[in-house]
Amino acid sequence: QLHLVESGGGSVQAGGSLRLSCAASGYASNYCMGWFRQAPGKEREGVATISAGGHSEYYSDAVKGRFTISRDNARNTLSLQMHTLKPEDTATYYCAAITSRFLSDCQGFLQAGRAVNMDVFWGQGTQVTVAS
Repeated sequence: QLHLVESGGGSVQAGGSLRLSCAASGYASNYCMGWFRQAPGKEREGVATISAGGHSEYYSDAVKGRFTISRDNARNTLSLQMHTLKPEDTATYYCAAITSRFLSDCQGFLQAGRAVNMDVFWGQGTQVTVAS
């Protein structure tokens, strides 16, 4: 079992920056992890995922070049550095992990937001609001 707790959300003006963190309990270092978001009235979408070892990163087209995902396995933490924020980035952001070390699963998880034949763990979410 993994317990994920996000922090770092808040309100910022367009063009600003925020850094989200996710503290994980359990053997998170063995798993692909990522960030997802859900805006009111919209489906949840993948933002970025990172492989278990931290050497491979995957981003949605909406955030590529503006957001950076990273992890510190020694501290069991996952981060999302967000720059040049836009009003359309406003959403609740969720930390997630899947019980797989395969890069294809990590990339697929970003695209599908779900995983087959493996466990998926979700945090409670943190709100990010970007004012225009």
